Amino acid sequence: MQEKGIIMRIDQLCKARSWTYYKLAKESGIAYSTLFTMIQKANVPSIPTLMKLCKGFGITIGDFFDENAETVMLTEEQKNHLLQWNSLSDENKAIIEKYMQFLLSQQM
Repeated sequence: MQEKGIIMRIDQLCKARSWTYYKLAKESGIAYSTLFTMIQKANVPSIPTLMKLCKGFGITIGDFFDENAETVMLTEEQKNHLLQWNSLSDENKAIIEKYMQFLLSQQM
């Protein structure tokens, strides 16, 4: 990935999450002014800064540089639902699936 590609990848990940740079700075523990200057001047972040950005995004550095990876963006609500789903028995999962299909059919 070229130097400019790193800044573009940060921008891409922000857009995928509908995050502002301020939100990224807050999630990463990086000063907003530092992040903003880095983006505006297309300065490549240091490894420690990049690690903080990745932690803020909830991804690994490997995920960051894997341009072909489809990063799944889940909201906190979706993560909570998946945790609950994973704790259900197969029988209860089948019941929930049928109930969701019913609810979807009622919306149309």
